[in-house]
Amino acid sequence: MVSVRLKDVVKTFGETVALKGISLEIQHGELFTLLGPSGCGKSTTLRIIAGLDFPDSGVVSFDEDDVTYLSSSERGAVLVFQNYALWPHMSVYDNVAYGLKIKKLPKEEIDKKVKWALELVRLTGLEDRYPTQLSGGQQQRVAIARALVVEPRILLLDEPLSNLDAKLRLEMRSEIRRIQRELGITVLYVTHDQEEAMAISDRIAVMNVGTVEQVGTPKDIYESPRTEFVASFMGKTNVIPAKVVERKGDRVSVEFESYRLDGLTYTEDKDDVVVVIRPERIQLHPIENAVSISGKVDLIEYYGFFIEVVGMFGDTRIIARTISDRHVRELKPQGEVTFYIDRDDILVLPKQNL
Repeated sequence: MVSVRLKDVVKTFGETVALKGISLEIQHGELFTLLGPSGCGKSTTLRIIAGLDFPDSGVVSFDEDDVTYLSSSERGAVLVFQNYALWPHMSVYDNVAYGLKIKKLPKEEIDKKVKWALELVRLTGLEDRYPTQLSGGQQQRVAIARALVVEPRILLLDEPLSNLDAKLRLEMRSEIRRIQRELGITVLYVTHDQEEAMAISDRIAVMNVGTVEQVGTPKDIYESPRTEFVASFMGKTNVIPAKVVERKGDRVSVEFESYRLDGLTYTEDKDDVVVVIRPERIQLHPIENAVSISGKVDLIEYYGFFIEVVGMFGDTRIIARTISDRHVRELKPQGEVTFYIDRDDILVLPKQNL
């Protein structure tokens, strides 16, 4: 178990700047996720922490030790690759034992450690099978067992579930969380899947074009995004371009289309803003402390455990999400609809050039 610190890490590939001086701190025994779209720098960050790439400048520390230019084995980091990278000609037992044999450990000790690792990932009884005889989820378990059996200081997982079907992804993310909690090991997890990151992480770093936009718990990231990018990237949401037209202390009025929303919290100087409203925070009936906007129903979509009502307010499309169909029954496509939103559930953020 180890804490990891990156300070002002820069990495370029030719003329492309992959990391623009990022700083991060991953705590002891934490499952920390790097989340972002393709090309944002998350896998480059992972490889630098793993010791597979080295930064152009900046410092990587494990606890108080500078490991910036140490190899993976010297820093005690093990990376589980996206494609598992199992030896196809080796049995499950031999795949897991491979790292221990390289260390020339006694046969009895190897056997004990391999059995422990296979029991941990719930593969006991499959020791003699080969990778081609296993499901995708079982292959992923073998890769994790092989990584954990050498007792790394930190486990690194690069898009570990991307090759699995939806059901197996749900199963394996629960297993990864269980194993991490059982061992108390520090885990760095990389994914582009927002739901996956929210479900599995202690904390998340949202990355965008080589920078870290925000670090926080899943609840912080989802409910209190600090930038337009984070707000729009973390699941379906309404991000509406608007302009501040009046200020009273930390309360402002904003306008979009012909609509005006008063009494919203905003402390920045910039007048070009976005209004951020999560669909599940919009009500179809009057509530206290609410702003209301009226428009036309564009679409009603039934998803089983919730219903989405899409309204058009001028040329602005806004999505509301409800778990009750009581107020939806009265709505018809192209009919009138009023959305009610608690002022405290509306975020106003500076407009970014995304």
